[in-house]
Amino acid sequence: MSASAVNQVIPSLVRWDAIGNHSLQVQSLLREMGLESEIYVNDVGPEYAGQAHFFDRYRGQSGAWLMYQASTGSRLASWFAQRPEPKLVNYHNVTPPQFFERWEPRLADEMVDGRHQIAKLAGVARHGVAVSRYNEEELIEFGYRSTSTSPLMVDMSRFDVASDPTTAGWLDRQRQRGGPGILFHGRISPNKAQHDLVKALVAYRRLYDPRARLHLTGGASSGSYRYALRRFIAGEGLWDGVDMAGPVSSGELAAYFRGADVYVSLSEHEGFGAPLLEAMFNGLPIIAFASSAVPETVGDAALLLTDKAPGVVAAAIHRVVSDPALRASLVAAGKRRLAELDLSRTRASMRAVLAKVLEAGP
Repeated sequence: MSASAVNQVIPSLVRWDAIGNHSLQVQSLLREMGLESEIYVNDVGPEYAGQAHFFDRYRGQSGAWLMYQASTGSRLASWFAQRPEPKLVNYHNVTPPQFFERWEPRLADEMVDGRHQIAKLAGVARHGVAVSRYNEEELIEFGYRSTSTSPLMVDMSRFDVASDPTTAGWLDRQRQRGGPGILFHGRISPNKAQHDLVKALVAYRRLYDPRARLHLTGGASSGSYRYALRRFIAGEGLWDGVDMAGPVSSGELAAYFRGADVYVSLSEHEGFGAPLLEAMFNGLPIIAFASSAVPETVGDAALLLTDKAPGVVAAAIHRVVSDPALRASLVAAGKRRLAELDLSRTRASMRAVLAKVLEAGP
């Protein structure tokens, strides 16, 4: 192997971010392979202050490669492209801008820039590694001549935390009132389509059980979409039925996953979808709209929908919560899928990709 180091470049390294945690796994793996590896960032959270360096402090070294963790538009992409080192791109997908054009035009522009940046890197990158086949197909469309897929590396032990007792107690009191608890975890964002979950709840309450509840956890990437969502909920008279919890701690999130009856994702766009694995870990049956990378992430561990009309989603929820055999089958399939995506396997996959590319040389 001609390389002596593979240093990573990532726009931001912050707590609870799946891409940041993946990058730390890549670093650990590279060091395990006997290579030097540091992480260079534009922004770093205080909890990782000792584990990353600001990119303007980077100094080249003989035999070093650079690897860009790509998921958004960033000035680091241009800096990365101009560096003389051999380059790798690890692609997590950039959300298509059309989802944000109506809600956050400046953010949509950033996504346009991000996708243009990824396409331009095709001309300088030796190889593009995608975390899903869906993402790899995009790399090929962007013009990457050498590509592969290696799944997102997720340390499932991070999900094994104690539930926050206050949140768990509140959710238990909610359950005692009757009706199923429906959960979705993800940023309040147009592409995540939380409005479709609210529509499905309206249909479910009318058709099956007026006591059903929807829990939405996660921060917001669009303030205007969040405001519109709140107005929609109020207009439907659902303040008693929709809990917009916002950002939550790991213990609070564990309580939500363990206090729900079904996990429902109607997202229009996912480059991978790490919360789906957390649902599997916590034994939740999954219903998901079959968009983007979702089908390959869940495998057979979800009831996949090709139509997310409110009545269709409501019927799927009713089927899952009222059929113990189906629920048990989905939960068991989730455990099998988790085993397939176990960290030891995904690390082995990434190691094989890196070894092959690095052995081929610059």
